[in-house]
Amino acid sequence: MRKAGRPRNQTARRQALVSAAGRAIAERGLEALRIKDIADAAGVSQGSVLYYYPELNDLVLEVHRGAVEGYLTSRQRAYDEEPADDPAARFRALLHSGLPAMTDDPAHGLLYELHRRAGRSPGHAELMASLFAREVALYTTALEVGAASGGFTLAASAQDLAHGLVALEDGYGLHIVSRNAALHPDRAQELLLAHARAVTGRADL
Repeated sequence: MRKAGRPRNQTARRQALVSAAGRAIAERGLEALRIKDIADAAGVSQGSVLYYYPELNDLVLEVHRGAVEGYLTSRQRAYDEEPADDPAARFRALLHSGLPAMTDDPAHGLLYELHRRAGRSPGHAELMASLFAREVALYTTALEVGAASGGFTLAASAQDLAHGLVALEDGYGLHIVSRNAALHPDRAQELLLAHARAVTGRADL
């Protein structure tokens, strides 16, 4: 029984450190991140952090992976929670799930901070590319379902439109978390919805 419990405990401890590292990154930023910050956030010693993650970069990569999966799960859930026979409601929910609701939105802020590593790390670049591709796939499906139901009249291929929607979200989101006073979250949402209406021919989105 002791041997069976040990892996579970180790997994839980690793997950706790990943969560603590995410909080530390959100608070201090990547450039200022220290092992001490993670240990303090997790309520453990610095030695405990190094025992499970001898290389800080490995821990940061796990934070990025968890942030990507958590964000995608929340978007898929928002889509799935709407009635399957109402493609417009599902698409609208997907649109609302893609932008930060406030300037200090924790999920988006963490993702944008971690994405900065993509230019210097193949692992982070792969995660960033995977997130983009999977968001495009989610939008592509939503658009194709809307068109198949007769509710959407697409201005281009579903995949091309999906690329544009994700790129718009990324651009607006970056300005929001960067505290650009000229682009309030509500205004960004209005602009994204206006674009979606134009490319789907659906005025009630």
